[in-house]
Amino acid sequence: MKSKIALAFEKCKKENRPALLTYTVAGDKNKKMSLEIINSVSDYSDIVEWGFAHNCPIADGGQIQESSYRALKSGIKLDDIFSMVKKFKKNKKKPLILMGYYNLIYQYGENNFLNKCKNSGVDGIIIVDLPWPENKNFAIKCKKKFITFVQLLAPTTTTSRIKKILKDSHEMVYYISMLSTTGGKLKISPKTILKNYYKIKKLNPYKNLVIGFGITDKTISSFKNVDGLVVGSQIVKTLSNSLKKRQNPVTKLNKMVYNLKRKII
Repeated sequence: MKSKIALAFEKCKKENRPALLTYTVAGDKNKKMSLEIINSVSDYSDIVEWGFAHNCPIADGGQIQESSYRALKSGIKLDDIFSMVKKFKKNKKKPLILMGYYNLIYQYGENNFLNKCKNSGVDGIIIVDLPWPENKNFAIKCKKKFITFVQLLAPTTTTSRIKKILKDSHEMVYYISMLSTTGGKLKISPKTILKNYYKIKKLNPYKNLVIGFGITDKTISSFKNVDGLVVGSQIVKTLSNSLKKRQNPVTKLNKMVYNLKRKII
C-alpha cells in the first residue's frame, strides 16, 4: 500500500510540477492559532511539516528559533502536538510530517513516540540530528508502523555515502541546498544547487528528492522541475511579522502559500 506522502508526489508529477511542502512550528503562538495556521496553509501546500519546538535548535536560524521560543513559552508538549495532529487529520487529508530533534524522542521513548505518531495520523518524520547510519534502527521501526522516515543529504555528503543513504531511505529524501542554518540567504546559485540535485537523482531516480533551505518566493520558480520544495523560514518570518503588528497571520499565510504555489505551476 502506498503512503499518503508517495501519493502526494505522484499527484504533483501528473500535474507536471514540484510538490510544495510548508513548514511551521507546532504551538506557535499557541495551540489554537497553530492549528488554524496549518489548516490554512494546507489549502495550497501538498505536504505540511510541523516542527516540534526545542530549546536548542542547532539547524535552525533566527526565524525558526524565535518561533520555537514562542511555542515553548505557550507551554506546548509532545502530547499536545499529537492531539493537534489528530484534530488536523479529522478535517484534512494532506500528509503531515513531524520535524525535530532526537533528544525529545529519546526522552519520550522511541516506541511510545512512534505509537503516538501512528495513532494520531503522522505520515512522516524528519530528525535533524539523527544521521545515517545511526538512524537505521529508528528508520526500520518507522517502516514497521508505515511512517516515512525522511533521510537528509547535504552538499558535503560524498557520493559513496549518498548511495548508501538512498538505499536505506524510504520514499522521500531531503536535500539541504547549502551549508547554512534555516533562513539563510541562498549563497549559491540555483544552477549549482540543481547540478548537485540531478547528480543525486541520477543515483536513484525513483526516490522523491526535495530541496530545502533558501527556498523563498524569490527563488522558488528556479526549481520548477524538481520533485519537491520546502518553504519554512519565509512562512515563519511572515507569521512573526504579523504577530508583531498585532495582525492575525492565518489569512496572510494562506495567501502567501497560494502565491508560492502559483510560481511553480
